[in-house]
Amino acid sequence: MTEGGKRGRQKVYTLLVELGRKEGDGLPEGASGAAMVIYASGVDEPEAVRETVAVLKQAGLAPLDVTGYGTLEEREAEGHDIPEEERALMQRARDENAVIVAQLTPLYDGDEGSGGSA
Repeated sequence: MTEGGKRGRQKVYTLLVELGRKEGDGLPEGASGAAMVIYASGVDEPEAVRETVAVLKQAGLAPLDVTGYGTLEEREAEGHDIPEEERALMQRARDENAVIVAQLTPLYDGDEGSGGSA
C-alpha cells in the first residue's frame, strides 16, 4: 500500500460490536458477553466491519453482531457531540489503518446494555 494510495481513501467508522462467549476470551466470569465500541478504518463501512470481525476472531473473541454508526462527519451531521479523546482515537485508527477498541463493557444475563450488574 502506498502512502497516498489506499490510505488516502480510508475513513474511520464507529462500530458497536456485540460479543458472545468463547473459551479463553478473557471476559469476566459470569458475563454472558460484551459490547465494544470500536473505531475502524476502511474505504467503506463494509470493509471496516469485515476487518473488525477478522481482528476480533483472531484475538479469540466471538463477534455476534456489528452496528455501524458512520464516520466522524456523518455523526457530526446527526448532532453527536464527539469529545477530543474520541477524535484522537479515530485519528489514530486512520493513521495506523487499524481497529481501535475504545470501550469494552461486559454484559450479564438480564442486561440491556446498561452496564454490568454487581
